[in-house]
Amino acid sequence: MATKRKTTRLRGGDVLAIEEYHDGRYGAPGMPRQKRRKPTKEDMQKVNAMNKARLCQYRLIQYFTSGDYFATLTYKVSERPPDMETAKQHFQKFIRYVRKEYKKRESPLFWIRNIERGTKGAWHIHIVITRIQDTARIIEEAWGYGGIYLTQLKKSKYYSEDFAELATYITKGAHTREKKADGSEAAPRIKESSYSTSRNMPLPEPRKKKLSRWPKEVKPKKGYYIARIHEGINPATGYKYRRYTMIRINRRI
Repeated sequence: MATKRKTTRLRGGDVLAIEEYHDGRYGAPGMPRQKRRKPTKEDMQKVNAMNKARLCQYRLIQYFTSGDYFATLTYKVSERPPDMETAKQHFQKFIRYVRKEYKKRESPLFWIRNIERGTKGAWHIHIVITRIQDTARIIEEAWGYGGIYLTQLKKSKYYSEDFAELATYITKGAHTREKKADGSEAAPRIKESSYSTSRNMPLPEPRKKKLSRWPKEVKPKKGYYIARIHEGINPATGYKYRRYTMIRINRRI
């Protein structure tokens, strides 16, 4: 059958990230489909954004803790880069200094960042970075183009135990539209963006399993609780999908 489940074991199995979906090649019991149509450019943008956020979430779970840092590097008006390529060069200069200082202290460095240019011309860089004793001072010394706002992940308004909100926030781009209070979509606030991560953060290969039919409900595995469930329709295939995260009750950290 074409109904499948992928399970990615993160943090040594303390967190299970699970996807259930239909690949669209065959029919499957319990899987109603929308009217068949060719995916639009907008559909594929939505799918790509979802996949980017999902992989970002997995890396946040695997390599970061609630005590690590979320920083925003800002620019003085006089220091704003003329283009994205220049902004990337500024970040490379910044991260080279940070990497050198972490290496001096024999500490591993993991980071995830998004460079953003707003629709009104302002630039800033969001970065999640592993915390060591001197991180705040190192960042202050490394960034010479403007101000710095720094907080622990657990104190950020985007924090949740499965990092889902933070992953969505830090992977946003020019096509991201926030929801207004009335449910309608606001105009995009980002003109362009560049998302990247350090290269030392591989993810475990997911375990794949074929299912005989679409499960009607999700039950936690023994010893785990369900932190979050999300269900929707994949814009590219027209089929339902489900993603959920299980966390071990008696985990090591």
